[in-house]
Amino acid sequence: MLNPVTQFTSVVDRDIFRDVISNLVSGVSIISSQRGNERFGVTASSVTSLSMDPASILVCLNQRLAITNVISETGVFAVNILGEDHGQLAAQFATSHVDKFRGTNLKKDSLGNPILADALAHLECRVMERKDYATHAIFIAQIESASSRLGSPLAYFRSSFGRFEVE
Repeated sequence: MLNPVTQFTSVVDRDIFRDVISNLVSGVSIISSQRGNERFGVTASSVTSLSMDPASILVCLNQRLAITNVISETGVFAVNILGEDHGQLAAQFATSHVDKFRGTNLKKDSLGNPILADALAHLECRVMERKDYATHAIFIAQIESASSRLGSPLAYFRSSFGRFEVE
């Protein structure tokens, strides 16, 4: 059994790592949650499937973000998977603006989370476990509901949003 990491020391230069890891193409989502009347949202590219049975995902969020604590408190969140025409929306939710949801068409999911009505797909998630590692919280969540529409995803590559093209 591995011992828990108690000290974080990187053996790879931070700038080199950032350059190398930017070669990964990922999808772009907005993670959303709500506490009382206050909505929270953030753009995320660290969302991945974990298991088909039970249907579950991993989501990684910086521990400094308010939404990270809200998700821990409420135990629920939504994943809004963005379409190729949502680059501006992804940029909007990546800022620290007080109202990230401005100008959006919202609905509520069955768990009470705000969801973006025109997203490519939605996942309603219930937190099963949270693990903290270095600067990030890793949420393991079970999927309570899932829906999608036809369209192409928004891609993230080398710090830019773009289209994914199939040959």
